[in-house]
Amino acid sequence: MVKDKRYSIFGIKFVSFIENRIIHITQFFNMLKNITSFIFCCLLLTSAYVKDSTWELKQNYIEQYKDIAIAEMYRTGIPASITLAQGLLESQHGTSRLAVNANNHFGIKCKDYWTGQKYFHKDDDYSKSGELLESCFRQYDSVLESYIDHSNFLVNTPHYSELFSFDRKEFAKWAWGLKKCGYATDKNYPVKLIKLIEEFELYNYDDAKDPWKEILK
Repeated sequence: MVKDKRYSIFGIKFVSFIENRIIHITQFFNMLKNITSFIFCCLLLTSAYVKDSTWELKQNYIEQYKDIAIAEMYRTGIPASITLAQGLLESQHGTSRLAVNANNHFGIKCKDYWTGQKYFHKDDDYSKSGELLESCFRQYDSVLESYIDHSNFLVNTPHYSELFSFDRKEFAKWAWGLKKCGYATDKNYPVKLIKLIEEFELYNYDDAKDPWKEILK
């Protein structure tokens, strides 16, 4: 009888011990859940802040150069949406080293026939031994010159001629055409351009009025 009572007390203590452990484990997992939720919220807020900050920079870039892109569209036939998207992407919305130091917003390299100013920095040119070399880029006195030269470059370079068979409102064809014609090595280049055009509704500028007619009134 004493032995049974002793086992009974031991059983009660054992059950109590297990219950306490379960409570502690539950509390621990709840704490982990709260910490995880807190970290996730912080990441979301940080991501939102970075996104909003970048979005504002891009929007400012568009506002600053949209009139030039529209004027160039009527001068050469290149959609304003494409010009702005390329400028945004190539210059990192005006913050890239090339844009800041050389006013080059489209990543256009010197080529053999270039007689203007030059700016050198490492990009994607390699020696035969695999060493990254400094590439020669065109340097301009102003961003306006960069935009005009970008248009002239596409117009006057023979292997871009097929682009001008597309309507200026067919921005997707222009985006894929630029990749096909060799403007960029990035296989996702057209997708990135189209994403920018759609995200910032740059296609609206393809319907803009001709500024030259307004000037000549």
